[in-house]
Amino acid sequence: MRLLLDTHALLWWWTDDPRLLGAARDAIANPENEIWVSAASAWEIATKDRLGKLELLPNLTLRFNELIEQSGFRLLAINASHALLAGSLRQDHRDPFDRMLAAQAQIENLHLVTTDRAFETFGTRVFW
Repeated sequence: MRLLLDTHALLWWWTDDPRLLGAARDAIANPENEIWVSAASAWEIATKDRLGKLELLPNLTLRFNELIEQSGFRLLAINASHALLAGSLRQDHRDPFDRMLAAQAQIENLHLVTTDRAFETFGTRVFW
């Protein structure tokens, strides 16, 4: 299975947070699955880090690429097709990170690992 981690799922994975429940945790840990992390999550993490909202993972912005590699995840760059779809999604959802993740999941044929049900209104395949 090909999975794209929502930013909270990524952070919960890295902190071994109990909110990352069984099926999602098992899917991320399964070496047969491709686990993708969006550049949008890097952007969101850098923003939260700058604002002091990532106390459990200090200096995460500096360690982001290292942690991605250690986790065996793949980075998904943002391209023009992703940006155009994210900007044109009709749903009234203002979070630019969520809009980008929804667009990337759709274009790249990925299941989005998230607890956020707002993604279902985008028509994004959600896994949790």
